Amino acid sequence: MSVPLSFSVYGLSTPLITVGNDITAITAKAAEEAAGGFADGDILVLAESPLATAEGRIIRLSDVVPSARANALAQEYSIDVRLAEIVLQESDEIVGGVPGYLLARRGNLFLPNAGIDESNAPDGMVTLLPENPDASAARVRAEIKERYGKDVAVLVIDSRTHAMRLGVSGVAIGVAGIRPITDERGKKDLFGHELQVTRRAVADGLASAAELLMGEADECTPAVLIRGYQYQKA
Repeated sequence: MSVPLSFSVYGLSTPLITVGNDITAITAKAAEEAAGGFADGDILVLAESPLATAEGRIIRLSDVVPSARANALAQEYSIDVRLAEIVLQESDEIVGGVPGYLLARRGNLFLPNAGIDESNAPDGMVTLLPENPDASAARVRAEIKERYGKDVAVLVIDSRTHAMRLGVSGVAIGVAGIRPITDERGKKDLFGHELQVTRRAVADGLASAAELLMGEADECTPAVLIRGYQYQKA
């Protein structure tokens, strides 16, 4: 499959997402306003925090009862003891940290504070990652097909920092309907040399494109619609 020379990216502005909201219906309405609705082959990109909020993955800090382990981590890394407890509950392993942050392993991901988000959460509350981002993406994809009859891929994305690079960019943490990696091995380069190791992180690239429109502050653009990008279906 050739790389497209152009594609369109639409920011989907919505009202503030709250617990229990139907995020599929909300993004469908925004897609209708921005791009005339969903179309076959579109890619719907969802920010993890509003998705998790709609799924009820939000915790009031005052309800948290810290453990002895959380107290020790809070003292060592200068973080709120209640946050330390939630990080413990949401991670498979604590591998280290710096003042203000714990580095946690969750599955095959290493995440600061286990991906728990204190920004864009109500006062005194934190937002967790979706429990299973792949399952969340698959659910939204299935609902779009059932309700609107369109075959749409879905990405759930978050922002990450990278070693020796300043700033954040988007990464995909959940995918449905699209192969996240394109294997270029065996293809020839411009000079006829066979590629030996190259795999393109397609889902992460699309996540970064979407993140430019979503923003990180008060934009209230929790989703992006990508149209015209030719991708390998899964």
